Amino acid sequence: MDKSRRAFSLGSLVASASVMMGGEALADVTGYKLSGKPEAFVKKMGIKYPIVQAVIGGSTPDLAAAVSNAGGMGGIGMSWSPEQEVRDYVKATRSLTKAPFAIGYVLTFGAGTLPAALDAGAPVIQFSFGTPDKKQVSMIRAAGAKFGMQVSTADGVKQALDVGADYISLQGQEAGGHVQAQGSWRDNLPRALETAGKTPLLVAGGLSTGKDLREVLLMGVSGGVFGTRFAATKEYPSHPEYKQRMINARSSDTALTVCFDGGWPGALHRVLRNPTLDAWEAAGAQWAGLRPGEGDVVGTIGDMKFARYSLFPAFVVTQGKPQEMAMYAGQGIGAIRDIPKAGEIVERIWSECVGLTV
Repeated sequence: MDKSRRAFSLGSLVASASVMMGGEALADVTGYKLSGKPEAFVKKMGIKYPIVQAVIGGSTPDLAAAVSNAGGMGGIGMSWSPEQEVRDYVKATRSLTKAPFAIGYVLTFGAGTLPAALDAGAPVIQFSFGTPDKKQVSMIRAAGAKFGMQVSTADGVKQALDVGADYISLQGQEAGGHVQAQGSWRDNLPRALETAGKTPLLVAGGLSTGKDLREVLLMGVSGGVFGTRFAATKEYPSHPEYKQRMINARSSDTALTVCFDGGWPGALHRVLRNPTLDAWEAAGAQWAGLRPGEGDVVGTIGDMKFARYSLFPAFVVTQGKPQEMAMYAGQGIGAIRDIPKAGEIVERIWSECVGLTV
């Protein structure tokens, strides 16, 4: 793109943001100076850019710290981790970054290790698939931490406001991995924004690039949540075959399904199509007990065995048939064509967002 076109892109963004956000320019070309809702969000959370890494399972201190050190907010999903691992991960992440990061809990499975996370110094807690109770909120406040809540509708936004969430993430079915939403975030955004008022509202689902972030910021949200884009990084410990599939995939290669609900019956997930999903669908998309190849062990990690249809994906240390395990990916997968370091992704997204490299 030539210089005049690049300047036009930035100028259009600045002008539109000023109107839609009711304030000054979104960013300037040299200083990345935020204003309006994104500025309020980053100031509240103590971060540089309105870029949030989804608290994906399997995330590591290295990944979360890399995102946070680059100016975004990193995150680690800890719903299935024992207490000592939670403590170790929080302490390890704190040793790698002084910036805020989030520890995620899927409330379907409770948050029994929340006290351990807070005791170890977790600065932010991110809840999904449920609403934290008064005891949990009081615990977070007593520790001087903040918390966010994932919702999928305006009514969910209201519930998050009622418990005092510091920020709210509006997820849509465009998202990869565990999908709480029953529809697109685009359909729910207008009412969600109106309901949220001054509380920062983020969008999650199908975001991969700076262009995507720019689009949602111009819609009036405070920031974007990126999951699959950070799963396709050097720091995320997925199996090499999984990573290769991600950079080769198109958006149409994903499917929203209950196929991989072993360990979480009936749960929706967005995954890349693979032999397990294809065989299940061809056989009539039956429930547990009637599925082809049910009980087959398709992956192992040491003494742990993972049966076909398990919700657990293939990590770098997984042996067996990783291509037949769950491979989570959102609809933004078509824009992902490399496996860089996570910090590079943060800088790339923001630079693209303000028009410097588009």
